Amino acid sequence: MSTIKPLKIDIVSDVVCPWCYIGKRRIENALALVPDVPVEVRWRPFFLNSWVPREGISRDEYLTAKFGSVEAYKGIAGRVVTAAGEEGLTYRPELVKRQPNTTDCHRLIHWAEAQGKSGEMKQRLMELYFRDGGDLTDIDVLVQAAADVGLDADDVRKRLATDEDVALISGQAQEASEKGISGVPTFVLAQKYAISGAQPADQLARAIRQVSGEINAQAAE
Repeated sequence: MSTIKPLKIDIVSDVVCPWCYIGKRRIENALALVPDVPVEVRWRPFFLNSWVPREGISRDEYLTAKFGSVEAYKGIAGRVVTAAGEEGLTYRPELVKRQPNTTDCHRLIHWAEAQGKSGEMKQRLMELYFRDGGDLTDIDVLVQAAADVGLDADDVRKRLATDEDVALISGQAQEASEKGISGVPTFVLAQKYAISGAQPADQLARAIRQVSGEINAQAAE
């Protein structure tokens, strides 16, 4: 039986961050390159746009506030759309009509973690947003997304109507900021090595193997 200690990987990211969407696929590809390295992946919240109100705002209002104009984002978006496509992902920025506050999305991911489905929940929300232009401020959309990955729809609807875990999510996002994380995705290996940005899968795989070897060598001493 293997005595290799699993490598803890905390992935700090946001559901509406396109590079986090790409980074999720790249870390999955990286893990596929090192199947012999046991890992424990945890998804951690980050607010890319903490100023967006809980009810969200129109996408045009958001793009104007963040980039100066809707047109200004088009050039940036093209590069991201291409990068997503190279990873087999679809990003259709023209379909996105509403910019959400992602507190409720992060709550769903946190609740899905109890069933070992946090990664699936994250993926479903990202697909809805980037691929389908889904309105993540709509409770019905969120409840259906939760049901899609196997969570109880009625239970989720009731919980979303409360403030359950709002303070927890805010606290975790604040903690990430206080630790100096300002760009996402950030991959934190063994709670001490941070890799910032959606790095290529082969680079992530090398880092995973190296840090896993290091923590297990220390454990063996």
